[in-house]
Amino acid sequence: MTLKLAEPKNDRARPLVVVLAENTGTETTDFIVPYGVLKESEVADVVTVSTDPGTVTLIPALRVRADMTLAQFDAEAPAGADIVIVPAMKRNDRPDVLNWVRAQSEKGAVFVSICEGAWVIANAGLLDGKSATTHWFALESIAKRFPGTTWVRDSRWVVSGNVMTTTGVSASIPASLALIESIAGRPAAERTAKGLGVNAWTIEHNTSAFSWTAKHVTVAVTNWLAWWRHETVEIPVEGGFDEISMAMAADTWSRTYRSQAFATGASGIVQSRRGLHVETEAASSHRHFILTKPKSAKTLERIEALDDIANRYGDATADLVALGLEQRRSKSRHGD
Repeated sequence: MTLKLAEPKNDRARPLVVVLAENTGTETTDFIVPYGVLKESEVADVVTVSTDPGTVTLIPALRVRADMTLAQFDAEAPAGADIVIVPAMKRNDRPDVLNWVRAQSEKGAVFVSICEGAWVIANAGLLDGKSATTHWFALESIAKRFPGTTWVRDSRWVVSGNVMTTTGVSASIPASLALIESIAGRPAAERTAKGLGVNAWTIEHNTSAFSWTAKHVTVAVTNWLAWWRHETVEIPVEGGFDEISMAMAADTWSRTYRSQAFATGASGIVQSRRGLHVETEAASSHRHFILTKPKSAKTLERIEALDDIANRYGDATADLVALGLEQRRSKSRHGD
């Protein structure tokens, strides 16, 4: 299931892709992974665009600086983007964002929402009469809010007209590879996957496997209340670091209700291997440990950071994190 794309605007050699961010809160993996994967593929020109100047706060971890603001992008590219990627945002009904999304749609842009980025494009009216999906946790509420959209389960991504939507956070890797396939064909997607060390990506998904249970709630509350056990996870970064694995690790470790990840470094702002500018922080004096080699997802079936969390905090916490990522774990092997 691939998007049908028009020729790039203004006789561009490659499509112009915008990865959108709302400064007060944009989901970490939703934002960084599509950027990194598409930059790695070299099949498109990719820019990050924020609503406002300055720092973009990512949720649940990290802070970055976008390449330009909405106003700057409109001035530099009046014909608009060819593709707009919309992550989950803290403020998913911000009027200026919705107006900008509508304007880009009117200029012929194709949209890809990652996870609960579906709320943004639904609020902009882009999902009326279409089929779509989103994070399992939001499916019921978004279906009530937007009954004119057919909400799909059991598919990692859904293509309907000029819009592609995805399931939860962990769908960012397979969806990005599917987008590359839409732009440049299957060989380009396979080449990119191989370069990233990703062994496979598929559209198959089982939404019914994800739901809150009393055990999940108990683990979250217990971890949160045990403040004396809370830890800081430091991820040291220097110029040329891999933003994809760093984002996956920071996002995963920051969902335990026991730990919070930070990028640490001496220079204040560090540029990644593929051009993303990440703000760093000083090393913490709080209880902490240093994550020297962040791990990302080599397959859809296994995010290695979950194994590390299980080793440190137990399987119950790792299962809680996997639920938030909408990611299945292999059979538990660790004690709680």
